[in-house]
Amino acid sequence: MKKQDSPDARGYFGDYGGRFVPETLMAALDELEQAYQEASLDKSFQDDFRHLCRQYIGRPTPLYHAQQLSRQASGATILLKREDLAHTGAHKINNAVGQALLARRMGKKRIIAETGAGQHGVAVAAACALLGLDAIVYMGEEDIARQSPNVHRMKLMGAEVRAVSSGSRTLKDAINEAIRDWVTNVGDTYYLLGSVVGPHPYPLIVRDFQAIIGRETREQMLAMYKRLPDYLIACVGGGSNSIGLFQPFFNDSEVKFIGVEAGGKGLKTKKHAATLTAGRAGVLHGAKSYLLEDSNGQISETHSIAPGLDYPGVGPEHSYYKDIGRARYVAVTDRQAVEGFQLLSATEGIIPALEPAHAIYYAARLAADLPADKIIVVNLSGRGDKDLAIVASFMDKKS
Repeated sequence: MKKQDSPDARGYFGDYGGRFVPETLMAALDELEQAYQEASLDKSFQDDFRHLCRQYIGRPTPLYHAQQLSRQASGATILLKREDLAHTGAHKINNAVGQALLARRMGKKRIIAETGAGQHGVAVAAACALLGLDAIVYMGEEDIARQSPNVHRMKLMGAEVRAVSSGSRTLKDAINEAIRDWVTNVGDTYYLLGSVVGPHPYPLIVRDFQAIIGRETREQMLAMYKRLPDYLIACVGGGSNSIGLFQPFFNDSEVKFIGVEAGGKGLKTKKHAATLTAGRAGVLHGAKSYLLEDSNGQISETHSIAPGLDYPGVGPEHSYYKDIGRARYVAVTDRQAVEGFQLLSATEGIIPALEPAHAIYYAARLAADLPADKIIVVNLSGRGDKDLAIVASFMDKKS
């Protein structure tokens, strides 16, 4: 089978992707696909995006040698791609700015979005404030309680935050409500989806805007080390930060990809969100991909200490990577993620978000088993200010 680094004409990566949506949305998706294809070929649009990446987001973000963390692991060199230093504190701003520019180009001034950890919501609020667009962000009540600082940030920048009380009151349910809104208001509304999930062309659009992470990493590696890394490691919820890092290295077979999922309280407990590690193929939120479901085909309740990983599905491109063996996917528990959170904080003076703390934990363990000449790049996809209360509560319960 020929390996593909982009979806086919129907929006499939291998067996995964496509469009499983109400008829109401098909015309809107066709309009979006056409607009994105035109924007991709429009030099002025690309120049606008690159300008905002530099002057607003603060790109390129550094590729940082974590010397103390590497020394403690006593093995391979660990480098951090510092997406936590991007404006608003996470990688989400790359996609939010790109899609907000696309929405403005399409004449859509009402923007809806979903958020779990709040970082996508904050990024959308920032991008809409910048470009003069109206932002409505759907967020589960559970996540609003867990991530209240980000709720305040969204409101401060003019976004309306709508609480979702259905289901598990987390990211899955926020996406459900955003899709319902879009179906109802499809004529004047742009759905600014935050990850590489959903119906085609969203997985492609989000991937392309986030691929700036991997392109910069490649350039920085060649400039600093005159070689490519041996391993790329990133956390995986929906999968945008990891695909953004991985995809520009897709054809470099010597570079190994490792995606780290939320093992929650352990895979045997079913209180986890390890879709690729423990799930199976199905359809969720408009696309075929791996997902977590029960024996009756109902979507399973998930759990993760990291709100941004608490999702029962994953992007179709990741599912394709798993099937062809291009990436390996592993699970890290809540307890181990908190260890990663504390480890990076204590060794480097960098407080990571709980989402990439999963990847930090795994990278430190992997580095200890590798020779010193190997190089690991970890995508530090967000900063941990938002998670201090969650970690403090977890440690109080542990003690």
